[in-house]
Amino acid sequence: MIFRPALLALALFALAGCSVKKIAVNKLGSALAGSGTTFAFDDDPDLIRDAVPFSLKLMESLLAENPRHHDLLVAACSGFTQYAYAFVQEDADEVESQDLERATVLRSRARRLYTRARNYCLQSLALKRPAFEQALRSDPRGALRTVAKRDVAALYWTAASWGALIALSKDKPEVVADQPIVEALIDRALELDESFDQGAIHNFLITYEPARPGGKGDPAERSRQHFERAAALSHGHDAGPLVIFAEVICVQEQDRRGFEDLLKRALAIDPDAAPERKLANLVMLRRARWLLSRADELFVEKEP
Repeated sequence: MIFRPALLALALFALAGCSVKKIAVNKLGSALAGSGTTFAFDDDPDLIRDAVPFSLKLMESLLAENPRHHDLLVAACSGFTQYAYAFVQEDADEVESQDLERATVLRSRARRLYTRARNYCLQSLALKRPAFEQALRSDPRGALRTVAKRDVAALYWTAASWGALIALSKDKPEVVADQPIVEALIDRALELDESFDQGAIHNFLITYEPARPGGKGDPAERSRQHFERAAALSHGHDAGPLVIFAEVICVQEQDRRGFEDLLKRALAIDPDAAPERKLANLVMLRRARWLLSRADELFVEKEP
């Protein structure tokens, strides 16, 4: 009997410790979830390339302590997706002509990163929706009726990571079969908030429209409409729409003049004009220069 007060005190101390730890994890997680904004303003992509892996692994360690931290789940999803695209898949594209084996290894790594990203976003969407992934796979558009505007970021990054995974998995029918889910995700995001992140959804759809099964009208015209809307929402400060349209539509239509014009317009954009998009613009300007260097490979000159 005389030990009970002491045991009770120890128990309360332990519970208090757990509570303090949980609060600390939540606060650090929230701070880390917002760190992407700091990265976005940076003017040194190589520095970010080296810094991001530590940040991503720290997110994962915090999620291991609190796997229900919504903002941190979405931040992990977006972080892994952007890292895979900017610093892994881009490297694979650029090195392919000199080292096919290295490019293959990099693309395999990018697929793993996109898969990890997608799973974090699905986890965030499932926090208040039990068996969400199962419902999404059986009836994508039906499952997404419960998703509201506050979840647009999760919808977008799920579609972006999953779509990128499919694009790198053309030899895997079981992965390509998920395309209707990606379509439902991005269409729902567009329906809820078409202006998200100054046109990010429209940028995605520039690429997607030519592959949309059963789309109405001319796919290139649909892409053009998204291109114009993305440019308007970013007030001309985003190189993304120019580079994406040049790479997807101009190459498809073998419009070399339009291709070179759009990429030169992209390269004329001043990254400092929109500091919040600086890093993203620098990444896209790098791709614009690489695409221009490959023009002779991408375009077949017509005979007189």
